[in-house]
Amino acid sequence: MATATLSSAFVRRRVRLSPAIVLGLLRAWDVLVVLLAGLLAHATRFADGGLYGSIQFPYLVIGMVLAPQVFALAGVYGRGSLTPYPSRFGRLLVGWCTVMVALVAIGFATQTGQDLSRLWMAYWFAYGAAGIGLSHAVLRRRVAAWRREGHLACTVAIVGAGGTGRALAERLRRVGDGSVRLVGLFDDDPGAPAEVAGYPVLGGLEPLCRLVRNQGVEHVVVAVPAEGGERLSSWLKRLIELPVDVSLCPAVLPLPLRSGDCHVAGVPLLKVAERPLQGWGCVVKNVEDRVLALLLLVFFAPLMLLAAVAVRLDSPGPVLFRQKRYGFNNQIIEVLKFRTMRAEAAEDGLGAVAQARAGDGRITRVGRFLRRLSVDELPQLWNVLRGEMSLVGPRPHAVAHNEHYARVVDAYLGRHRVRPGITGWAQVNGLRGETDTLDKMRRRVEYDLAYIENWTLGFDLRILLRTVLVGFVHENAR
Repeated sequence: MATATLSSAFVRRRVRLSPAIVLGLLRAWDVLVVLLAGLLAHATRFADGGLYGSIQFPYLVIGMVLAPQVFALAGVYGRGSLTPYPSRFGRLLVGWCTVMVALVAIGFATQTGQDLSRLWMAYWFAYGAAGIGLSHAVLRRRVAAWRREGHLACTVAIVGAGGTGRALAERLRRVGDGSVRLVGLFDDDPGAPAEVAGYPVLGGLEPLCRLVRNQGVEHVVVAVPAEGGERLSSWLKRLIELPVDVSLCPAVLPLPLRSGDCHVAGVPLLKVAERPLQGWGCVVKNVEDRVLALLLLVFFAPLMLLAAVAVRLDSPGPVLFRQKRYGFNNQIIEVLKFRTMRAEAAEDGLGAVAQARAGDGRITRVGRFLRRLSVDELPQLWNVLRGEMSLVGPRPHAVAHNEHYARVVDAYLGRHRVRPGITGWAQVNGLRGETDTLDKMRRRVEYDLAYIENWTLGFDLRILLRTVLVGFVHENAR
């Protein structure tokens, strides 16, 4: 098969701006504009006297709450609202008028309207319409520039260079609205062409997995014919373990798809798997990790200092043990721990699959105490601050352990769709310490995958609370 190589494929990485975050910030900006318009209207209408405590103040607050909700109902923040096509000023104006009418209705219903300054309302409406319209016009120009520069483009790869894959690639080339950037097609058929619709065919499954890990592909569309059931199943089994959205193209399905879970270039797709953390979820998780890790480092600093001194006095060797482990997207990271074994017995994570066991002679006296209270894990707060780990997530395993269990435990590599954690859902449910049987590892993986699929901020806080209450001291923490 004549295929292009990954090294020859020009895949330039760009700063990716999440449309969900851009639209969320636009909502917040609209609220700010409504507030500023109300304050300016009050300054124009009333030469003296503050807004707070006046009859206008509650109406301003209600308007700030109503405006983004009404704009959302009018489709201002909906799918496609970041396109550089005809403006939505009409929807904005109708929405702003609706907010004003709603405020007047509230005034009549509460019998407070007679005390409300009509002139202030008129100024507020005028300033608000001008401010919102102007800000959206500026955003529209900025978004057009972002699209030209590729900052809003979702990076897509197509699996299958046959008829369905070709049709989808040709459609992407025709549409060309800047919302999608196709890096190429992937097909393990020896008879596949070297190029389809001007896009390179880059090989089979392994090259695709490498591209996802190294080039940040966000969405993989599977366009392999349904007749090849075993082939389709093998591709999907590997793809759902990667931190990407995975979708099936309509022609792959036994029935035509009129509306799908997502769209690419207007084509409805059936989503099989999606990235666990994206948009605001990713922002919330990062803020949670950085803020709490910094606070915990400050709080535990005295304890960590005592632990470091104890390790140094107990046995010769370094205070910290650095071990290679697999992190997010199967990338190798260096995890920090207080050394709890004799220096000559410590592994670098690349050796045999030998886990610490109860009564293990390699563990020092201080090390046994640190392991019992999980104090040896505290240096990993620095890994969290560096962005390599998270406070909550699947525990990282040594490189040799990872490679061993990836061969014998189904969906094991799906744990790497998020950053590894200091604590996790499996750990607070008693699945910690030595995994001396495959059944224990399978159960741990089940809990890890359940956490990934059901992540919320509340879920993280619940796990952290359970870690504090029952997780630090546990019979399996050796």
